[in-house]
Amino acid sequence: MPAQKVFIGVAWPYANGPRHIGHVAGFGVPSDIFARYHRMRGNDVLMVSGTDEHGTPVTVAADAEGVTPAEVAERYNAIIASDLERLGLTYDLFTRTTTATHRRVVQDLFTVLHDKGYLVRQTQLGAFSPTTGRALPDRYIEGTCPHCGYTGARGDQCDNCGKQLDPVDLIDPRSRIDGSPPEFRDSEHFLFDLPAFADALRDWISPRTDWRPNIKRFSLNFIDELKPRAITRDIDWGVGIPLPEYADRDDKRIYVWFDAVIGYLSAAIEWAESVGSPDAWRGWWQDPDAIHLYFMGKDNIVFHSVMWPSILLGYGDGSDEIGGGTPLRLPDNVVSSEFLTMEGRKFSSSRGVVIYVRDFLERYDADALRFFLTVAGPESADTDFTWEQFVRRNNDELVATWGNLGNRVLRMAEQLGGTVPEPGELTTVDRDVMAAVEGGFDTVGGLIEAASFKAALNEALRLAGQVNRYISDMEPWKLRTEDPPRAATVIYTALQCLNNLKLVLAPFLPFSSQALHALLGHDDVCAPQPRLGTHTDTGGTPHTVLRIDPRDRFAAWRATALPVGQALQPPSPLFRKLQPSVIEEELARMEREAQGAAQGAAQGAEV
Repeated sequence: MPAQKVFIGVAWPYANGPRHIGHVAGFGVPSDIFARYHRMRGNDVLMVSGTDEHGTPVTVAADAEGVTPAEVAERYNAIIASDLERLGLTYDLFTRTTTATHRRVVQDLFTVLHDKGYLVRQTQLGAFSPTTGRALPDRYIEGTCPHCGYTGARGDQCDNCGKQLDPVDLIDPRSRIDGSPPEFRDSEHFLFDLPAFADALRDWISPRTDWRPNIKRFSLNFIDELKPRAITRDIDWGVGIPLPEYADRDDKRIYVWFDAVIGYLSAAIEWAESVGSPDAWRGWWQDPDAIHLYFMGKDNIVFHSVMWPSILLGYGDGSDEIGGGTPLRLPDNVVSSEFLTMEGRKFSSSRGVVIYVRDFLERYDADALRFFLTVAGPESADTDFTWEQFVRRNNDELVATWGNLGNRVLRMAEQLGGTVPEPGELTTVDRDVMAAVEGGFDTVGGLIEAASFKAALNEALRLAGQVNRYISDMEPWKLRTEDPPRAATVIYTALQCLNNLKLVLAPFLPFSSQALHALLGHDDVCAPQPRLGTHTDTGGTPHTVLRIDPRDRFAAWRATALPVGQALQPPSPLFRKLQPSVIEEELARMEREAQGAAQGAAQGAEV
C-alpha cells in the first residue's frame, strides 16, 4: 500500500513575544503527536508553519520597545523557533512570513482573486489609535456586543454569541493597547467577497462527520452571517498590494489575516525549494488522495474553516506559476483546542499571569509538559493549569505508571545478567499481556487518527498499568530463587512489552522514548528531533528555520521483538519526581511576576 500524503498546517504564532504554554497546548503538542504517528506509520508527512510577523501585533510591540517591526520579528522568531525545537516539534519547515517566497505567493493569490472579481474596492470607516495615529486591527478593539451585551466582544466577532462584527458596531469601543476610544476615519480598502462562497462552504462542511462538533457548529453559524471582509489595512508593515497604483505607496498593506493563512501554501513551496525539488509541494496540495489537517486554538477556527477555504475556492485553478490548472486542496479536518487558563485566571503577559515555554523548559522536562498538555489539556473543553495538578499528574501518572515500569523491568533484567533472557515456554498469561500491548498499535493509533489525543494517551497508560499488574502478579523477584527459568520468561515478556510500549508512547513522549530505546540496547534513533538551521529562499536573505532532517528515520508503528541476548544498559530514571515544595515555589514566583507587572503598569501610567 503506497504511503499517504499527509499535510499538517500548524497555526502561525505571532512574532510579538515569546509563546506561553497555552499557545502550544493548542497548536503545538497536538500537531506533533499527529505528525509523529503518521511518520511512524510510514506516511509522507509535510508539517509546516512559522512566525506570523506582519500586522499590528508586531508594530505595537515595536512601538513599545522603541525599535523597528523587523527587529522585533527577528528577535522573537529566533526565540519561538528555539522553544519549539526544545519541545521537540517535528516541522518539515518552520519559517516566517517575511520571506521572499511568502511575499510572492501572497501577491499571486491576491492578483488572481482580484482579477476574478472577488476583491472589491470600498470606502469604509477604519479605526485608528488617537495616541499613535496607527490603524487598529479589528482584534485590537474591544467593546460591548450590540447583539448579546457581552462586554469583551472584539472588533471582528463576539466570542460569546458568535456574531460577526465590525469595530463601528461595538458599543463603547476601546483600544486593547491603551484603553482609549478609537477614531474612525474613511479609508479605501479591498474587501474579499466572502458571501460569494457561502453555499459552497456550507455544502463542504455540512457532510463532515469527523469534525469536532463545536468546530462544525461554530463554522456553520459563522457562514450564515458572512459579509465582505477587508483584506487591506492602513499600515506600512506587511506584504505590499501588487497593483500598479500601489507600487510607490507605503501607507497600505495586505491585512495579516489574509497574509498569514496563505503561509501554509508558501511554506510548502519554500520547503520544496529547500530540498532541491521545487515542485515537490504539489504532491500534498494537488493530489486528490492527500489529506490536509490544521491545528490551532479555538480563537482561530473560522480563519481555517471559512476564510482560508474561501481563498482556496476563489483561487481555483490559480495562476500558471502556482495553480497551473489544478485546484489546491481544501482542509479535511480543522482540529481546534479550547483555552488553557492558569490557576483560574486567563493567561496575560501584561499582568504576569503567564508561563512561557522557554521558562518552563528551563526548570522541567519537555516530556513532562507534553504529557500534561495532552492528558489534562484543553482538547475539548477549557481547562485550568495548576501547579498542584502538574505535580500530581507528573508523579502519580507519568512517573509512577510509565517511568516506574521501565525502571523496575530494567532493574530486574540487570539482576539476571543485563541482557534479554532466554524465555521458557510462554504461558497464556504471558501471551495475553504481550498481545494486549501489541494491540495498542491499533487502538492508540485509531484514537490519534481521530484526533482524540487524550484518550489515546490514557489508553497507552492503561496498557502500561496492565504490564505493571502482570509483573506484580508474577512476582519474578521470588521466582529468581524458586523457579529461575520462569523468572527469565516473565522478565523476557515484560521487556517485550516495554519495547513496544516505548513505540506506542513515542508520539507523545519522544524524548523519554528515545532514552528508553537506548536503555533497551538499541543503537539507532526511534524518535528523531528537529534542528535549527538556515535557509535562503529564492530572491531572499538567509533566515532561521526549524525542521526535521529528511534523512531521519522514525521507528515503524508496529510491534517488534527484542532479540534474546541483546545487551541492556543499566537502568536510569526516565522522569524526575517533583517535590511538593514545587507548588509553593511556583505560586510564589507567579505572585512576584504579577506584582512586577502591576508595578510596571502603574509606573507607565504615571509617566
